[in-house]
Amino acid sequence: MSATPVRFRDPLSKEYEFTDSMLVRCPRCDGMAHFDRRPAHAPDADGMSYRQPRLVCPSCGLARNSSCAHRVLWLRTRTRHGEVWAYNLEHLDLLRRFVAASLRERPPWYEHGRKMTYVARLPAWIKRAKNRDEVLRAIDRIRASVLTG
Repeated sequence: MSATPVRFRDPLSKEYEFTDSMLVRCPRCDGMAHFDRRPAHAPDADGMSYRQPRLVCPSCGLARNSSCAHRVLWLRTRTRHGEVWAYNLEHLDLLRRFVAASLRERPPWYEHGRKMTYVARLPAWIKRAKNRDEVLRAIDRIRASVLTG
């Protein structure tokens, strides 16, 4: 008897949902830095609750308001098929759960507006079962870089 397949249900998340908080390379010391563009908790005089994007590096102490332009992601590695990358650990976890699953479920085709989720837009080589072990090893290398980083 075969083992029960690992099931993954598409949470219908979009790629932009992971871009508020990213792990990037520090422009000063090339260490792991945190880029945050989440809104502030208290609204300002206009009723808006925006905060400047901020880059913080715990290695060299760099802390400044910064745009996301020209930031190099920390969570990335190459495979023979292409590059595996993620914005943050939550994004990496979603990718790992999808790749590791032998049973991948998506909403029915007739549900409008749900076709182009993050999972649906992944490259075909990541989705292929024959590449599963290689992609999982790459994801594990990326996760280990955060611990040693």
